[in-house]
This record gives sequence, structure tokens and C-alpha cells, in this order.
Amino acid sequence: MLHEFQVRVYYEDTDMAGIVYHANYLKYIERARSDWVRGLGIDQNALREDDGVVFVLRRVEADFRASAHFDDELTVQTRVQSVSGVRLMLHQEVLRDGETLFSAEVTLVAMHLDGHPTRLPEQLRRRVH
Repeated sequence: MLHEFQVRVYYEDTDMAGIVYHANYLKYIERARSDWVRGLGIDQNALREDDGVVFVLRRVEADFRASAHFDDELTVQTRVQSVSGVRLMLHQEVLRDGETLFSAEVTLVAMHLDGHPTRLPEQLRRRVH
């Protein structure tokens, strides 16, 4: 399953040379993950309020390949690599006109608000298998 999310590079995303500041790629892929989860029909606010469960970023391995610039139109692609009872591994890429500018291997886990890990919600596991 492939999810795509569109991002426009704004001036605030760039440095003085008009190049996207490196930390903003992490923001772009976070927005794409939130949109992907919403598209699966999962309400993260309700999950937190009703079940006390949130998604936590456990690990990111990032590869910066080329620069995005002010006013570029980017596409963030998200693919599920694997899912287990407690861990969700994703591959995400930021592309401009089909060229990969940034890629990341992302590991998410579910956590209770009390700080203890828990199983991923059944509704998520069911929808990504």
C-alpha cells in the first residue's frame, strides 16, 4: 500500500540560500504519516482520549540525497515495511518530479500515556496487513 502526500516548500522552510533546512524533511514525513493514519480511518485524538494510547517515534534512519528549494512541489510517499504486535516500520521518501531527495526508515511503537509500551491498536494492524 502506497500513500502519497503533497507538500509545498515555503520560504519559512528554507535557509538563506533558499534550500530546505534539513530538519524540515522530518516535519514533512511526520505530516504524511498523520495524513496516512487519518486516511486509514483512525482518529488519533480519540485513540489518545479513549484508550490512552499514542504513537511514538522510536527510530529514524535518514538519507539526504538532494536539496529541495523554495516553492518546490514535493510528494511524500509512505509504505509499510512491516508490522508486528508492538512495532510499525515504514519507508518514507520525499520526491520532486519523481527524483528522491530524502528517504527514511521509520519505526513507530504504541505507548500508553503512562509511558509504558503497548500493542499497536488492532484497527491499525488489521488495516495495514
